[in-house]
Amino acid sequence: MCRHLAIIMDGNGRWAKARRLPHIAGHREGVQAVRRVVEAAPGLGLEVLTLYAFSSENWKRPAAEVSDLMGLLKHYVQSEINDLHRNGVRLDFIGDWRALKPDLVALLDAARLRTQGNGRLRLVMALNYGGQNELLRAAQSLAIAAAAGQLDPATIDLHAIESRLDTAGLPPPDAVLRTSGELRLSNFLLWQSAYAEFLLTDTLWPDFDGAALARALDEFSRRERRFGGR
Repeated sequence: MCRHLAIIMDGNGRWAKARRLPHIAGHREGVQAVRRVVEAAPGLGLEVLTLYAFSSENWKRPAAEVSDLMGLLKHYVQSEINDLHRNGVRLDFIGDWRALKPDLVALLDAARLRTQGNGRLRLVMALNYGGQNELLRAAQSLAIAAAAGQLDPATIDLHAIESRLDTAGLPPPDAVLRTSGELRLSNFLLWQSAYAEFLLTDTLWPDFDGAALARALDEFSRRERRFGGR
């Protein structure tokens, strides 16, 4: 069974372009897809759902689009937090999300604290996240500890690195799903995905729903997972 699914939500822009709509229309529909998937996830056996919501590279997009994305994030948390809490969803974040604007950080922090006791589903949103940056920050943390005499470099092992990743305490993803037919990791969960199964669909993210999620998880159930052995 897939306990932890990570999703690269791709295709909002192409969805809007195909309909001759502005990019923001695709992002708005993408938020509706998030709602559908979060509602369906617990009934399909998922315990952790990690969504790649805003990458550290997304800052390169036009300023107006970035502003729209931040506005949608704020609106999503404000409008959904009551339902998320009532439905037992624990909301958390990974990435350098505390570098976002202070009012948004305060909102996200409050949402985390309010839902931290929930256990039906853990919804993790990757915000201002980049896998390479995450590994860099983990390495810097280890180096600082070693320089301060708090850590013997010879004792650094996989656990020491994992304990300093943003995902410390979470199980690694069993599967990484990417929508829209693209075949890239896009700097997402580089360490954590070492033995994840990759699930690909041509469906654009705004068209994704609970039925599409069920199909993806059904495909996962037919995979024979291997961890370096035959």
